[in-house]
Amino acid sequence: MLESYDVCAFVIATDAERAKQFYGGTLGLKFMSQDQYAVVFDANGIMLRVGLMPNHKPEQHTVLGWNVPDIRKAAADLVKRGVQMEKYPFLEQDEQGIWTPPGSGAKVAWFKDPDGNVLSIAQH
Repeated sequence: MLESYDVCAFVIATDAERAKQFYGGTLGLKFMSQDQYAVVFDANGIMLRVGLMPNHKPEQHTVLGWNVPDIRKAAADLVKRGVQMEKYPFLEQDEQGIWTPPGSGAKVAWFKDPDGNVLSIAQH
């Protein structure tokens, strides 16, 4: 039923200005609009609504991710923009924080937004 409609992505933030700086400035997403409930971005044709919730507590799992053609370049570019790649003791990640799942050619790396939401980049 929904197969012909666009997806809208959601993430929660506590501060609109900080969200605008991170998602717009650091990640380079195009700012679309803002109201008292959300800051909205265009994420390559997908609407990303960064909902505003003052008492938000981030989840400990990935809530939003991007597929990239070259994960090493994308990770390096994020670091140059001030983003810290996450390293998890239970995964075998390389020096850039990139994990290759066993038996897979995929690669994944994680980072957090200013509210502690876990975001990812992946190369398949």
